[in-house]
Amino acid sequence: MSNKKDTTVTFTKGNNAAKDNPPPLRFTRKQRLILFLLLGAGFMMSVDFSILNVALPEVGAGVGLGTAALPWIMSAYALPAAGFTLLFGRMADLLGRRKLFLSAMVVLVIASLIGGFAVNPQMLLTARVLQGLATAMAIPASMSLLTTTFAEGPLRARVLGFNGALLSGGFTVGALLGGSLVSLLSWQAAFFINVPVALAILCLTPLLISESKHLGQAKLDLPGAITVTSGLLAVVYAVIEKNLAFGIVGLLLLAAFWMIELRSSAPLASVRILKRPTVKWGNLAGFVVFAMEPAMIFLTTLYLQNILHLSPLTTGLIFGIPGLAAIAAGVIAGRFIGRFGSRKVLAVGITIQALATLPLIFLGTAPIALAILIPALFIGFFAHVSSIVAFTVTGTSGLPNDEQGLATGLVSMTQQVAITIGIPALGAIAATQSAELAGIHLALSVNVILTLVSVVFIWFGLRPRREHRTALVPEGATA
Repeated sequence: MSNKKDTTVTFTKGNNAAKDNPPPLRFTRKQRLILFLLLGAGFMMSVDFSILNVALPEVGAGVGLGTAALPWIMSAYALPAAGFTLLFGRMADLLGRRKLFLSAMVVLVIASLIGGFAVNPQMLLTARVLQGLATAMAIPASMSLLTTTFAEGPLRARVLGFNGALLSGGFTVGALLGGSLVSLLSWQAAFFINVPVALAILCLTPLLISESKHLGQAKLDLPGAITVTSGLLAVVYAVIEKNLAFGIVGLLLLAAFWMIELRSSAPLASVRILKRPTVKWGNLAGFVVFAMEPAMIFLTTLYLQNILHLSPLTTGLIFGIPGLAAIAAGVIAGRFIGRFGSRKVLAVGITIQALATLPLIFLGTAPIALAILIPALFIGFFAHVSSIVAFTVTGTSGLPNDEQGLATGLVSMTQQVAITIGIPALGAIAATQSAELAGIHLALSVNVILTLVSVVFIWFGLRPRREHRTALVPEGATA
């Protein structure tokens, strides 16, 4: 974490050196170029996540995909993006972060070309699967390149703030851009737009970013990789398809993964890291942040279009204008963390996110509800992105560079799994009511309650005194 109390983690020679030689507070010219490159890639991946959301009927009609199968256009992306992120995060540490990042851009170009030229459902869904794989490769690789390029402290907090702003902005831009591209050109343009951007990144990356150091004789934990990837895929599929059997199998595989990691000499995800309060509670916070807010956006979209009968374009504008608050939060959140510490920013941000959702529970069928909804979205989006930045800082702090790929992989996996699970879970809760508005109100109520209860656990789980006890353990000793 970033404040004085939060940074008292396990002391190593690297940490002492960092204290003796604090990182500069201004970006160098090369750092600015690296930042532009890596954040641009993350922004593009975020756009990819949402760009087809508003054009699903047109895309489905274009390749002959029936209405009942339209959700698979999103699920085909979400499954590999969530299931493979942890594996690729560790592979970034072992095989080289730049190499994996460049490989992701190649996969994205191939996926985008297949999607743009798709003439049947098989080609389209193959493209979406490859886009999800590219995201699972690129996000942890680019995030670990960011956290190793910018030393832990105020500068990294600012960088992660910019990253949070662009990721949130990408989601909004994707929704707006998708509608515009489909209206002005065709749904294929939503795929083709990635190609020139990815090719530019492929050309510039070798000139700006050097390859990360390899971990000597370290090997990939194959049993751990198979069980965690299969387990995550099964759990996410179970939630999407409401399949209990797959859910049970997924949980058993994840339990097997935990047992394997306890015994492995070269674990994919060291249990020591997973037990760190910053990693454990930070990722729980990230799960809550990313499960609840996108689910709220989904439910609010249903409210705007099905209850208030607004058009998709108007709905996009209603989300897009408060999206400016999200971008501002990304710029400002790093400074908040530098002043107050990530624990306080995280807890306050999540609390405000929940409280901003609370008024939506009482919205009725009259258009005057927009007078309450839009300000609530402004406040909620600002708090949401502030929480994202604080969660990312928390989850990647106090770890050596050779474990940053794993840490950012965990952060990215948490994000993808939470988004994938949160929307169908709260959507299912809303579907339990016969009246759609009553169902939306019920699901939003569950959203607020779960978020506020989680804040209590996160606040106490990240108590500084627990980290102080870790800090007092000499290097090389067992905690």
